Amino acid sequence: MTTCNKPEMLIYSINDAETIKDLWTKTYNAEGKPDWSHILPYYDNNIYFKDSIQEIRGIDEFRAMTERLSKRSKDLKMEIFRAVFQGNIIFIEWGMTISYKKNPRSVLYGSSRLTLNEEGKIAEQRDYYDLWGDIFDNIPRFGKAYRKFMKRKFG
Repeated sequence: MTTCNKPEMLIYSINDAETIKDLWTKTYNAEGKPDWSHILPYYDNNIYFKDSIQEIRGIDEFRAMTERLSKRSKDLKMEIFRAVFQGNIIFIEWGMTISYKKNPRSVLYGSSRLTLNEEGKIAEQRDYYDLWGDIFDNIPRFGKAYRKFMKRKFG
């Protein structure tokens, strides 16, 4: 992490995998309610974000998405297994435990590819995970039926 403490300017940039690992761990382990306030300055104002269910452009939409996720989940924690930095790309492998208000606790396993711009800010984030499979696995009887269906149709 690089910061510049001039009175008129504070610059946030990422220059190693350990920094992003620390930032993400801090984000998702604040008493079960995620807090992105410390990590948002590391995102470019024109951030492009995409995952299994949404595509977002711009820091305002990204901030709104993080707030929705926090409101929807009763308890949210993330464990970072690995972070690898090469060139301007960071890959993170993670496990996210979510307790929804009415459903059982689910663990989602996934990875994120972060692309840094010239200033070392996150310009693009692409998250990869099996949302439905990981959630359905935790619903009694339904999880086995879902896996059986997936194996029969696609396996």
